[in-house]
Amino acid sequence: VQLVESGGGLVQAGESLRLSCAASGFAYDDYGVGWFRQAAGKEREAVGCVHVTKGQLHTAYYADFSRGRFSISGDNIESSNDNTESTIYLQMDDVKPEDTAVYYCAAGCGYACYPGFGGDDYDSWGQGAQVTVSS
Repeated sequence: VQLVESGGGLVQAGESLRLSCAASGFAYDDYGVGWFRQAAGKEREAVGCVHVTKGQLHTAYYADFSRGRFSISGDNIESSNDNTESTIYLQMDDVKPEDTAVYYCAAGCGYACYPGFGGDDYDSWGQGAQVTVSS
């Protein structure tokens, strides 16, 4: 699976930003796509994830800090081996300076998206996109 994030940048507190994750190469019909972030000097933390089954987005789960401000959606979601590129978005609204971090999208086969999900369930990662929120 290949994942490439884009859309990062510098925004002011209270504004919105949308990150994109271009994903391709899925060899299975059930998988999770997760968003994670890592701020300088801190451990990686989960932001939100969505479960995908046969090309359809299903239930999404969010960390406490992101629920209500961030949302995950997608376009042209890929089914296994259909050689299309899917795009998973992370819409970030009312951003705060503490949202400053490198954001990663990741993919994991099977049931990788559930309440309390973590990075251990994901084995394909993008290169990351820097988001900086000024106060």
